[in-house]
Amino acid sequence: MPFEPVPVTTDDLVSFLSERHGEEVLTPALREAATHYNCSYATVKKRLQKYNVGKGKWNLTVTEALERNFQQPAVAPAVEIKNLVPDVDSNYVPFGNFSDLKKIIKSKVFYPVFITGLSGNGKTFGAEQACANLKRELIRVNITVETDEDDLIGGFRLANGDTVWHNGPVIEALQRGAVLLLDELDLASNKILCLQSILEGKGVFLKKTGQQVYPAPGFTVIATANTKGKGSDDGRFVGTNVLNEAFLERFPLTFEQEYPSPVVEKKLLHNYCSELDCCDDEYITNLCTWAEIIRKTFAEGGVDEVISTRRLVHVIRAFAIFGDRLKAIKVCLNRFDDETKESFLELYTKIDAEVVTETTDVSDS
Repeated sequence: MPFEPVPVTTDDLVSFLSERHGEEVLTPALREAATHYNCSYATVKKRLQKYNVGKGKWNLTVTEALERNFQQPAVAPAVEIKNLVPDVDSNYVPFGNFSDLKKIIKSKVFYPVFITGLSGNGKTFGAEQACANLKRELIRVNITVETDEDDLIGGFRLANGDTVWHNGPVIEALQRGAVLLLDELDLASNKILCLQSILEGKGVFLKKTGQQVYPAPGFTVIATANTKGKGSDDGRFVGTNVLNEAFLERFPLTFEQEYPSPVVEKKLLHNYCSELDCCDDEYITNLCTWAEIIRKTFAEGGVDEVISTRRLVHVIRAFAIFGDRLKAIKVCLNRFDDETKESFLELYTKIDAEVVTETTDVSDS
């Protein structure tokens, strides 16, 4: 027999179900309510749609919780972070565009900067140390192809049993007047376009809470990338993407960062050697000469790989552990293919007479 229309309301259903089953109800409870009010199960389900929290599950308090939390758009972190100023690293040696970058940050003028350059040449490290020297707060976000608006801007999170709004790193940087560092920006997808208004210095409107967040004085953006956002034609940087031209246009300044000069690199490696108590000035000089030759050959198209400043630091750390020049280089070259590894190793043995003697002694024995 068909159901006769019954003027049952959502409040009637919530009251009926709460009295009999509590806050959490399942499908059988809704069918019971349909029978009680002489209406269809579909009608009951439709009336309670906003309470649905999963397949066959309804929470009769979920809407009330959401309404409360919209009035409370942010939740305090479990541990309040009072200071986001990076630590000064005594090993760092300024070079390249560091002084210009420092001037921009010191001015507290909103002026987004895009820093591009090969891997391991200190792009991120330089930005961090500029902020450390100026005692400016820095919030670093490592970008991947999966990074989306929720990761950057924020979203609703479960806290103490309630669903509450939690600021993302971009909103934190905006409100604190901090420097926002977008690391490896060229790995991003088009989801990064949620930052358009932020890169214009206008802040952002939070759609989910209905709030406009304006940048506090001192807020600015620094982006680092291995490419210029045009993709990687030679395939060296797999995963990099072609970024939206309008998005890139919102960075008024681009720094092209090269590897540091041999003089700077020697100072840097000497600092690490001193810290690790493994000083060997001759070894440092040989490493810098070796890296410079490889980079020049790479620039001329003679090799497909390059020795980065970061890899030289890896070698120094390995030397501090093993106390063996050649072994330190070998273990740090194993990431390359066999042909490249052997050619790089052979080049070093021609530069460092000491390791040639060592290899000769081993073979003779």
